[in-house]
Amino acid sequence: MSKTVTSPAGPRMSDEAVQTRTGKTWKQWFAILDKAGAKKMNHQEIVRYLKSEHAVGPWWQQMVTVTYEQQRGLREKHERASGYEISVSRTLDVGVSRVYKAFSDERLRKAWLGQDGLAVRKATTNKSMRVTWKDGETSLEIYFLPKGADKSQVVVQHSKLPNFSAAAKMKAFWGKTLDKLKQMLET
Repeated sequence: MSKTVTSPAGPRMSDEAVQTRTGKTWKQWFAILDKAGAKKMNHQEIVRYLKSEHAVGPWWQQMVTVTYEQQRGLREKHERASGYEISVSRTLDVGVSRVYKAFSDERLRKAWLGQDGLAVRKATTNKSMRVTWKDGETSLEIYFLPKGADKSQVVVQHSKLPNFSAAAKMKAFWGKTLDKLKQMLET
């Protein structure tokens, strides 16, 4: 399970936040997990250990486990069990129905996305879409969140990416692409 990961970034969450919610700092958690042999455990085994031995709640079980795995070189950023996954969001100064339509209407979508060949598997109007990306292998989950009458947020999660490089490339792609959508809709 060991990977070569170059200089992992520090934990995404502060020591203060993790200590407030779990009673321990990152340094303390890493020492506890090292002592328990977590470097040789899989993800589920670490989660079970945190639950049974330390009564850590479900969300924090995942946060502590993923952070530990990343810091110890057992998991790369964006890595999940089913491949790599990224998430990009934008808040737009338009209502949620306009943002949803920009994704659901093929002609509008092509104007800002510049891509064809998306297969919408499931859609709930003004709420969400599940899409197979043009490569036929990776997936999108798109969420549309109202933030007021003339404000909304769109979140694109791109999953089943094959490696860290592909995840980084798609994170940059979606950042630029959602900026283009924002500009188009707000103009």
